[in-house]
Amino acid sequence: MAIGAKRLVVGAHYGLGDWLAQRISAVILGGCLLAFAIVVLSRGDRSYDGWAGMFAPLWVKIVSLLAIAALIYHAWIGMRDIWMDYIKPAGIRLALVVLTALWLAFCAVWSVQILWRV
Repeated sequence: MAIGAKRLVVGAHYGLGDWLAQRISAVILGGCLLAFAIVVLSRGDRSYDGWAGMFAPLWVKIVSLLAIAALIYHAWIGMRDIWMDYIKPAGIRLALVVLTALWLAFCAVWSVQILWRV
């Protein structure tokens, strides 16, 4: 193992790309949250029909899908990095990564199903 300029760098090399992806997804989530808050606060009807009416337009569904995708990707990067950094046994780490991926996929499908049902 060489030190300095001749050292051998190994690993997944996620670093900068994942850092940037989390910041971009956080900006998307922040923008969607701000837009959602403005719409909710500007509407007087907070009944089920009012909420369903708020999500009825196609552009709201598309923005909501963008927010869901950003949230799922943001959570995936964060949880994967936590498992990779803090769980040392490879078998347990693999199981946690797979369970996380399955859970997030389930949440994504369920979110889309709920959103499109409105």
